[in-house]
Amino acid sequence: MQKANEMRDCLIKEFVENYMEKLFYFCLKKTGNNVEAEDLTQDIALQIGIAFNKGTIPENFSAWVWQIARNRYSVWAKDKHNRNESVTGSDIGDYEIEDKGGDILDEMIYTEQMALLRRELAFINRDYRNIVIAYYIENKSVRDIATSLSLSVSAVQQRLHRARIILKEGMDMAREFGKLSYNPENIAFVMNGMVGKSGEPWNYITRSLCKNILLAAYRTPSTAEELAMEVGVALPYMEEELRGLVDATLMKKNGNKYETNFFIVSADAQEKINVHLRAITPELTRAVISAMEYEINWKNENCPEWHEGYQPFEDMKWALLMVETDAINGRTLKPFNKDAKDVPNIGSWGHTLRPNGGEWDLLGMESYRGAKSDFVGLSGCVSNPDEKDLPEIWFRQYQFDFGGIKRRTPPFLAYADGQAMVAVAEGKSAGVDKSILKRLESYGYIKKTDNGYIPTIMVMRKNKSRKMKGGIREQFEALRQKATEIAIGHYLFCREQIYKEIPDFLKEDEFQIDHACANIFSMRGAVLEEAIKQGYLLYDKDNGKQMLGAYLVI
Repeated sequence: MQKANEMRDCLIKEFVENYMEKLFYFCLKKTGNNVEAEDLTQDIALQIGIAFNKGTIPENFSAWVWQIARNRYSVWAKDKHNRNESVTGSDIGDYEIEDKGGDILDEMIYTEQMALLRRELAFINRDYRNIVIAYYIENKSVRDIATSLSLSVSAVQQRLHRARIILKEGMDMAREFGKLSYNPENIAFVMNGMVGKSGEPWNYITRSLCKNILLAAYRTPSTAEELAMEVGVALPYMEEELRGLVDATLMKKNGNKYETNFFIVSADAQEKINVHLRAITPELTRAVISAMEYEINWKNENCPEWHEGYQPFEDMKWALLMVETDAINGRTLKPFNKDAKDVPNIGSWGHTLRPNGGEWDLLGMESYRGAKSDFVGLSGCVSNPDEKDLPEIWFRQYQFDFGGIKRRTPPFLAYADGQAMVAVAEGKSAGVDKSILKRLESYGYIKKTDNGYIPTIMVMRKNKSRKMKGGIREQFEALRQKATEIAIGHYLFCREQIYKEIPDFLKEDEFQIDHACANIFSMRGAVLEEAIKQGYLLYDKDNGKQMLGAYLVI
């Protein structure tokens, strides 16, 4: 008897401390009125007190409390209906009677599992989430929810029932966030083409969250819920990010799963490719230099005015070597790449047409910490999609990571800057906006003289350079072919590594496969590094020549 009394006292204490407040909110949701909720709460407490006085010791205390609460609410609802009907003659359908389908979830909501419910609400589809929040958190009736969502009462009840099942399954599950939620990874990108008017794709792919969503969906096509768990972000925020990434064509939705719409090369593949490249770079660089030197010597002898004498030849070699490397690169790729004219949705620049005026393609690379050559990019002077139909200005700037040169080099020139560069080269700087001239001067591309401005970079004129003919041309082509054969061997190795990693959803996209192979194959950085190592290119880290690698053709 004493043991039973002690048990009863413990249960009464637990009821007062842990259930009274929850019961009040339960009653408030059901009645929608503070006074009625307080009355109903007291009625439930009274019934529980009477049961204790009768010696009742329930086996499942929580279930027992909520069963009494629901029973007392049923009595309250029926009494209220009878009172109102006697006054107004209203039909019973005018009132929301207890939702019997809510037994499982209601018990969880008002018990210690509330934290689990909140967790699951963060990972349930928005079609269900909005209804659950309106019903359980905002205390709206089924009829009000149906009206606000333009749904039938039956549709709301069905979704609410389905949501209860999903939530119950989730709450019983030992969910675990994925590795990317606590250890986000980085991705480097190579973009070719022209950005969109709002900066696409860079306005997305510079953010850590977007990078890891793209990485997760590349490794395993996933639902929004699965991606939310993998990166540790609540579903409402994930859904918004996914909409943006799909609209920007960085992802695509296949059924209910999301797939990344471009290649991301693994760190392991990058390691193998870099090891192979380092092995062939000394011989490749010597072959590229031989072809370049042959052409320059011929030009110096046969058309000495092929460039203006603004820049010392030692500095010019930085751009000339990269131009020749790109020529070998193009010869290597031509037999393997599908003609862009045969590919749908390809623009005039040979890249995929994108929303918002963009025309670009992208390659991602997992974070790789092994030995690799400094990256060498290439930029021009067109930065606005509205300007792509204007006459092309052949200004190019190789972007050298080496020696911090890239940090002092603008990522691109606006079209007006390119026009100003041409005017300066033609001796017409007097008519150019002074603010543009000051900007170009700060970049190191021009300098002020007593007579105005002159370029400090290599300027070449198309009409002052003739073409090689006959045996001279054959000797030059033989030197280029030697370099090309070395490059082809490396390209085939790169292609082999890419093919080993192609995900199923990209296996049929030959254009993107070619794009990935071409960009992971890029040889500029390795040739630059080797040319410096061999002493062919000279660099003084204190000379501040950020214009290295820039040239203009007019």
